[in-house]
Amino acid sequence: MKSRQKITERINLYNIHKKAGLRRALAGFLSFAGGWALPWMLHRAESLGYTNSIASVFVFLFLFTVTDKALSRNFEGRQVNWREWIWPGLFGTAFSLCMVFGTQLDLWGSVPFTDGRMWAGIGILAVLFSILARFFWNEFDRVRTGYDGRSAQGGEQKEPVREKKSRNIFWIRAGVIALCYVPVFLAVYPGFFVYDAQDELLQVVTRNFSTHHPLLHVLALGGIIQLVHKVTGSYNLGIACYTALQMAGIACIFAWGIGKMEKRGTAKWMRCGITLYFGLCPVLVMFSLCSAKDGLFTGMLFMAVILLQELCADADAFFRKKSNALLLGAACVGMMLLRHNGFYGFVVFTPVLALYLRREWRRVIPCLALILACYGLINGGLTKILHADNSENQEMLTVPISQMARISAYEDVPLAEQEILFQYLPGEAVQRYTPKVTDSVKISFDNEAYEADRKGFWSLWAKWGAEHPFGYLNAWFMTSYGFWYPDTVIDAYRGNTVFTYTYEDSSYFGYEVEEPGVRESKIPWLDELYRKMSLEIAQQRIPVVSMLFSPGFLFWVWAFCLGYLCCFKRWGTLLPFMLPALCWCTVLLGPACLVRYVVFLWALLPAVLLACIGKI
Repeated sequence: MKSRQKITERINLYNIHKKAGLRRALAGFLSFAGGWALPWMLHRAESLGYTNSIASVFVFLFLFTVTDKALSRNFEGRQVNWREWIWPGLFGTAFSLCMVFGTQLDLWGSVPFTDGRMWAGIGILAVLFSILARFFWNEFDRVRTGYDGRSAQGGEQKEPVREKKSRNIFWIRAGVIALCYVPVFLAVYPGFFVYDAQDELLQVVTRNFSTHHPLLHVLALGGIIQLVHKVTGSYNLGIACYTALQMAGIACIFAWGIGKMEKRGTAKWMRCGITLYFGLCPVLVMFSLCSAKDGLFTGMLFMAVILLQELCADADAFFRKKSNALLLGAACVGMMLLRHNGFYGFVVFTPVLALYLRREWRRVIPCLALILACYGLINGGLTKILHADNSENQEMLTVPISQMARISAYEDVPLAEQEILFQYLPGEAVQRYTPKVTDSVKISFDNEAYEADRKGFWSLWAKWGAEHPFGYLNAWFMTSYGFWYPDTVIDAYRGNTVFTYTYEDSSYFGYEVEEPGVRESKIPWLDELYRKMSLEIAQQRIPVVSMLFSPGFLFWVWAFCLGYLCCFKRWGTLLPFMLPALCWCTVLLGPACLVRYVVFLWALLPAVLLACIGKI
């Protein structure tokens, strides 16, 4: 009997060692293959600096250690459910594609779609990153669940915050955030008057309006500056007044959001950290003090997401307090009025939200319909009252324009077909084509010719697309890859001369004070710091810190968090973040990769992270 038991133990031990050996062999293979494929993600893919270097040994050892542990946790001792690998597989594949494509675009300006080695590298990296994503998601969920369990057993019930005390705390938080902005405001006085600011002001001064810029923002910006100028005779003071009002408004919105986080059980040290983050994060500071609509748009989107979290968590409780629905409506309408892509994102988001909250459809559907109706009435009413010109089509046609301009500039196409394009885009406009920004081309787009013969435009676009599909993809990727590739430098405007400077190696932020404003810095050294962050490769030279400024890195932080929520089917927690995700999708169709289009990634980052740990 004892001998039989010993034999069984030896067999079990042999099987354990056999499985461990197979696991380590697989980990070794994946680590070696990953080390081979890794250069496709690096800027020196053909260099011996990596392949013939001891650094590759350290990469192999690191990958082997992590992969072996991941395989052990993901597969051993449990039955494999392949459905659990859908979301990690999607994340790993998407990450590998974006990293490899982004490297090629950054190096050569195009992706070599016919290169078999590149696709082999993508396949290997996709498997590796899928395994790692699943491992880290599992580990995070295990730690989060354990922490929640300990909190439930040993945590104390917090006393409800009294309304008067809550108001006092709100003003303290708003004051702290605003005070953090003040030194930068003085340094860049009268504020960052940039990104079409002069054009918006001129619309108010000349009473010649167009829907190229959101009319609500045109009236607010131009109206305040013009009013102060008439009273004081100073445009600088008008710009400063607008900047200060916007700065105060955004500080209040962020303070309100932190108050909501407090009610959801966010720890005090987290709230203090988030307050300082909102006040000191350079990206948020830049756009809180910038005349562009992006800062206010970010504030409205921030409010909408925070309120949507409450709606998705408990719709009945949300609607019992009427101010919630009014505030949500104001935030959503404001968001759509401040950026056109906010409207497109919300239209797609609306049926998804209605479907999720179908049990409350009697209250949800009328609320959403009323929001869209208010937007339509206000936007249409402003357009009619101001007699605004709404004949422009080039903003909607940014991607087709860049694709056709690239084919015309880079490919050998028949002269007769070139002539068709020149009916819509003059030859000199096509000659101005640059891969990373479409503005210099689309500005010359002939809207009258397009309205007269839309079919001719789209027929040529379809014909060239069928003949040059990779050229079309590369044209689109070149204006958008910075949104999903972390390692690039945002330099779409490099070499362009504006009012007071020429863009250098970076065009991270406009920094400019357009005419009729004039920079009058009160703290020159701080002004110089923001100039370097905006126009030079400054923060990009600092490892790790550089990624905190990268829109591509922020995107993958979001993707990792939202992928985790999808993997564990936390749909109610995920749904509110679908709205900013849809807004992000719309910027892929824009004229260039600029940080201003995705500031909301930074503003909503604390909300995303807190949602993952369960503070909804």
